[in-house]
Amino acid sequence: MTEARNPSAGEPRFEAFTSKLGAGATPKSTPSGVRLDPVYAWPGQTDGLGLPGEAPYLRGIHPTMYLGRPWTIRQYAGFSTAKATNERFRYLLANGQTGLSTAFDLPTQMGFDPDDPLSDGEVGKVGVSIATLDDMLELFDGIPLGSVSTSMTINATAIILLALYTAAGRRQGVPEKDLSGTIQNDILKEYAARGTYRFPPAPSIRLITDIFEAASTRLPQFNTVSVSGYHMREAGCTAVQEVAFTLANGLAYVAAAVDRGLPVDRFAPRISFFFNAHNDFFEEIAKFRAARRLWSTLMAERFSPKDQKSLMLRFHTQTAGSTLTADQPENNAVRVTVQALAAVLGGTQSLHTNSRDEALSLPSAEAARLALRTQQILMDESGVTSVVDPLGGSPFIESLTDAVESGARELIREIDRLGGAVRAVEAGFHQREIHRAAYAAQKAVEDGSRIVVGVNRYRVEEETPVDLFGVDDSVRDARIAKILEVRGRRAPGAANDALSALHAAAVDGGNLFDPVLRCVESDVTLGEICTCLERVFGRWRERSVF
Repeated sequence: MTEARNPSAGEPRFEAFTSKLGAGATPKSTPSGVRLDPVYAWPGQTDGLGLPGEAPYLRGIHPTMYLGRPWTIRQYAGFSTAKATNERFRYLLANGQTGLSTAFDLPTQMGFDPDDPLSDGEVGKVGVSIATLDDMLELFDGIPLGSVSTSMTINATAIILLALYTAAGRRQGVPEKDLSGTIQNDILKEYAARGTYRFPPAPSIRLITDIFEAASTRLPQFNTVSVSGYHMREAGCTAVQEVAFTLANGLAYVAAAVDRGLPVDRFAPRISFFFNAHNDFFEEIAKFRAARRLWSTLMAERFSPKDQKSLMLRFHTQTAGSTLTADQPENNAVRVTVQALAAVLGGTQSLHTNSRDEALSLPSAEAARLALRTQQILMDESGVTSVVDPLGGSPFIESLTDAVESGARELIREIDRLGGAVRAVEAGFHQREIHRAAYAAQKAVEDGSRIVVGVNRYRVEEETPVDLFGVDDSVRDARIAKILEVRGRRAPGAANDALSALHAAAVDGGNLFDPVLRCVESDVTLGEICTCLERVFGRWRERSVF
């Protein structure tokens, strides 16, 4: 068998590293029989770039990366009722998905029950409708919460959904310590780009730190925040801005928890991140590598953690919904493949691949399966898991990584000059920068300087597909009937006492996780909990930044 020669073979530091990899990094071979080493480097390069699994983690957070464990295939799903979404979850798991990712409808995200007038027209449309413990139990019926990791894209109401998940685990007999998953719990990007906020910034940050505090001992396997650049990128920011705004927001959450008195190493290892994967293949790879190195450096500079895991940037990636086109939607499968490959070569820990029909409707089951198969082909057929950080050391990749990091660091300095991410968002800095970038990108599409295949180049006359998947308005009627049934059968005294205890804790500054957990276990609804908190916290109104 021939071998792909490793230029660093024989260097003491590199040899010491590879000798420690052990069975988790069994060498792979190409189909032609060429034997591959687990990691490659040029002579002397390990001093400048470091090695996988070593701070600042430029080349990956684990020494063996996908040789030891492939990324988690975590396809995003949620629509209509808990029962319908449970069926989709089971379908994806049966087809090889390895982790769940839950989409909630807008009323759930903003804390309104299905029977609230503000929920009209939105119940179950862009995600699953969840308002009670009954709903959460139905959502995960037959799915063992002690052995499946669940991600939940939820922010303003994250403490309520985490309490519902904890209560569902209790009903299944799963100890809190065995529950694993991620809650997004990132409110700053909601003010900056997405809009599913309920309360003002200060009490919202309090809710986040309450979760940090409670989960650090009770839910040790839960990632208690997923700091998200994804939605800011969807709103139009650049790759450099995505890194800067995401990391600045993450630093704000760390600072808030430290100010609360929490030791940084008690919660920082459970911070995760969520990034977008766009079309510019090499810039996206550089972006992921730059974000990893910059986060490690900034955490070390500002908070001096002792646990090396506090310096690790662990991240989930989703391919870019904003790049999908209604014109020639089959082209979206190609875009998603390119974006997914960039995420993998950038070192993602988990991945969602969008479905080709998402520019037109909710994903059909068949399109969702193709998106899942895209990941499986990359994982099992492409050879990209055979070597750790295969592009590391490329002069182009390293130069581009340095440039992205430099640009992001300068933006973070500007945010610091404004008083940090919370002050910057309140002042509209993130929002203005995103709007400017979005305008420039759209102008480039319209004047043809940025090509979008099938939209401003290579157009064909075609009819929009008519067989699209959707959720009709009758779902709201069923959801209202269900929530009225829950309110009618619950013990009124227990529900009222739980709400009174929640109100008192909100006023006196106590940690709100247990009062919220008591509420959901007393069949208090999500909307009732948010109304109670709003009486203390107030409601945030969007401010113009123009």
